[in-house]
Amino acid sequence: MKIIVISDSHGSFEEVNKIIRQNSKADVVAFCGDGSSDLDYAKQQFTDKMFLSVRGNCDWCSSDAFLQEITLCGKKIVITHGHLHGVKEGYSRISCLGHDLGANIVLFGHTHLPHLSYDGRILLMNPGSVAFGNQYGLIDIDDDTGKINAELFPKNKYNPPITID
Repeated sequence: MKIIVISDSHGSFEEVNKIIRQNSKADVVAFCGDGSSDLDYAKQQFTDKMFLSVRGNCDWCSSDAFLQEITLCGKKIVITHGHLHGVKEGYSRISCLGHDLGANIVLFGHTHLPHLSYDGRILLMNPGSVAFGNQYGLIDIDDDTGKINAELFPKNKYNPPITID
């Protein structure tokens, strides 16, 4: 199962649609908040995709929850924006959230800075910002083995791809 991870689009609905078109084989789009109207537009354009979304601190009119939990291919995924978990001060609170909820993957945004790490139990991914850098992430979970491949785009040396067996 292929998952596109986006966040912080802040009105860049054309860029959101472009990212989804470029990754047409993806099954799921996970949105980490701040641009819910952009996601609403994408949902109309890509009816074949599953959309998961949470409310960010700038999504005043959104009815989405601040946190979503889902299990896909046997992996528990937690999605949140991150502003309620102090991600601008570091990743310890968001990591603790993942551990407390028994997550395998935690997706978040808010900082506009891409981040990808694995602590031996939890994969943390902040895809960065669609609006400020056309940044996004891809996660591929093998349906049979549960192997996870995670990567950020555009690629950079500070956040190399991660593979988890």
